[in-house]
Amino acid sequence: MKTLKFAIFLILIAACASQQNIQIKATDTVDTEDSVSYELIVLDPGFESWFLTYSKPSWYHSQQYYETWNEQYVNAWNYNSIWHRNARLLDGQIDYNPQIDYGLDINHKLFYYFQYVENELKIRILSNSPRAI
Repeated sequence: MKTLKFAIFLILIAACASQQNIQIKATDTVDTEDSVSYELIVLDPGFESWFLTYSKPSWYHSQQYYETWNEQYVNAWNYNSIWHRNARLLDGQIDYNPQIDYGLDINHKLFYYFQYVENELKIRILSNSPRAI
C-alpha cells in the first residue's frame, strides 16, 4: 500500500501575496512496501487557513470525483498559465499526471486549492466548475 506523506504547506514570505505556486512531487521513503509518496506544496500564505475553514472532509466525495475535477482544473490551469492574458496570476504549471494514484488526501487538497483560487482570489479557471463551498 502506498504511503502518503501529507505535510504540505510551505509558507514563504513573499513580496506579493497574490502569486501562487503549486507542485506535486514524489519523495523517497524508507517504507519496505512502497518507496514513493507524494507531497503537495502550496506557496500561498492564505490557503492553509482558508482550507481548514471551508473544506469538507476528504471522504465527502470519492477519490474518482476529485481526480476527474483535478484533471480538468490542471489542464485549464496549465493552458491559462501560458496563454491567458492574466498568466502572471497563475504562476507556473502544475505537474499532475492522471495516471498516477496520488491518493485521496492529495487529490482532496488539490481540488480545494482550485476552489480557493476561484472563490477567494476570484480567478476563474473553469467555466463549469463545481460549487464545493
